[in-house]
Amino acid sequence: MNMKFRGRMALACVLACSVVIPFDLLAQNPSAPERAGEISRIIPAVNIARGAKSITASAKTIVDWLDIVNTKPSARARVSLDDGSVLNIGSDSSVHIVRHDAGAQQTDLEVSLGKVRSQAQKITQPNGKFEVHTPAGVAGVVGTDFYTAYENNVMTVIVFEGFVRVCNLAGVCVVVKAGQMTTVRSGDSSSPEIAQASLAALTDAIAATALEGPSGTAQAHHISKGTAITLSLIAVVTAVVIPVVVTRGSTPSKTTTAPGCPIAANAC
Repeated sequence: MNMKFRGRMALACVLACSVVIPFDLLAQNPSAPERAGEISRIIPAVNIARGAKSITASAKTIVDWLDIVNTKPSARARVSLDDGSVLNIGSDSSVHIVRHDAGAQQTDLEVSLGKVRSQAQKITQPNGKFEVHTPAGVAGVVGTDFYTAYENNVMTVIVFEGFVRVCNLAGVCVVVKAGQMTTVRSGDSSSPEIAQASLAALTDAIAATALEGPSGTAQAHHISKGTAITLSLIAVVTAVVIPVVVTRGSTPSKTTTAPGCPIAANAC
């Protein structure tokens, strides 16, 4: 009887330890947060929501995965991601850095409100992606310079260089080329329409996400050759025309995909 009792007690101890110890060790040695990049420039006041904490941001403040960068009225922030991509976040905006794996080139951002200009590095990894999600849809790039805004249930995407695949939540997608724009309304499953971006739309997008320079004048950050050509051509011509721009890679035509099709370098 004693042997059976002791055997049962030993088995119970082993099972209890196998359940309790891992959780105790986990609590004592929490894994370090994954770094996404850092704040390279701000116009106060900007804060970072990290779990239950709110951190007042300044230059060189680290940005981790799952951080939410919030800008107040008249505030802006520039986030330098670890793969070399740059985010210029406008005022009254909230950008969630869901994931940024620089090595695998896997980036997921969520814009719940406001404006952000993304200057993404060219995707070279087989499963690489750079996606900006809003409650209305998603914009995915292969390496380009583009602007995303979400206000009043409408997502607006303007492309400065390269091309961006924009999809609504029903999985209907279009490819927007440099100098073009499109809008997606929450709950709208119809194919997004592509339009030529006016000079006013392009300059407003740059101004909305530019940070103040040392002299107090707004500066656009990293205006590429293709962007400069686009703006110059539209400014010269009084009518709306299709500008000649420099784009990276081929420019696929308008397409639709089934819901759930990934937006990446090797998209469906």
